[in-house]
Amino acid sequence: MLTLGEYALRIRAFRLQQVDKEYKMYKQAWINHQVTLTKEQGKKQVPIYKRFKDFFDYEKHLKEVTKPKRVSDKMKRLAAIAKQVNTEKEVPYGRRIE
Repeated sequence: MLTLGEYALRIRAFRLQQVDKEYKMYKQAWINHQVTLTKEQGKKQVPIYKRFKDFFDYEKHLKEVTKPKRVSDKMKRLAAIAKQVNTEKEVPYGRRIE
């Protein structure tokens, strides 16, 4: 059995899911509109995107996702602090962790 708080949380989660679904529908409609755009070339209308790759470059997006990210020195220090905190070691006040 759910408590009133749990029920309210589930209702809120459901409503947020609905907003996400609606967002995806509107985004799809926007994409459908973009695909049908044309430009005037001389006296006739020609499509802006001649190939699907002109509209969405799959390989480019894959490379962006799979390329290794450079971790900054600040992020390395923060990770070291988080590691110490998570292992319950005491971090001296004002001491720089490296």
